[in-house]
Amino acid sequence: MNRLFQIDNPFFRFMGNVADLVILNFLFLICCIPIVTVGASFTAAYYVAMKKVRGEESYIARSFFHSFKENFRQSTIIWLIFLFLGILVFFDFRIIGAMEGSVSAVLNYLMIVAVFFAVMVFLYVFPVLARFYNPVKVTLKNALLMSIRHLPYTILMIAITATFVFITFFDYFSLAYGLFIWLVIGFALIIFIHSYFFRKIFDCYIPPEERKSEN
Repeated sequence: MNRLFQIDNPFFRFMGNVADLVILNFLFLICCIPIVTVGASFTAAYYVAMKKVRGEESYIARSFFHSFKENFRQSTIIWLIFLFLGILVFFDFRIIGAMEGSVSAVLNYLMIVAVFFAVMVFLYVFPVLARFYNPVKVTLKNALLMSIRHLPYTILMIAITATFVFITFFDYFSLAYGLFIWLVIGFALIIFIHSYFFRKIFDCYIPPEERKSEN
């Protein structure tokens, strides 16, 4: 009976993790509001989540803002690149949609392939930035190479995210509850789940002696 109220009880550990994710989700959303800071917010959220996955004790807010400040410049440059590409892709699809014939179909297919690769890089680039110190160009290159080399993990993470999004927009009932969950814990939960995969992926690029010091 006494064990039920011990601080290391599995239930209390679980609730502590849930509370941490709620706080992380709140910080992530608040720091995304200016739009231009979305990249820094993603990087900081992955920095905190990967520390939790590695079992490192840390204060959520302190660690978040440490990474936010440290990686602000690079993460903002990367985010603005993707934002510009997203706007470009949107207008490209509009132009291609207005075209007719086989050329339209071929261009549409090529655009879909290009967008898929862009999604792969976007999935990796902020976790890579949160974990490794490299120039922007090298970070983007490493994100692309890692996403291809670890394609099964990449596809699985994309599938997990897509499933959460699909369930959210399945109908009006799920939309109401889904949006509430996203606002409370959803983004941090996805980032936390992804961080388990990124830990396995990044271990391939970290010397064993450094890896042991993290555990």
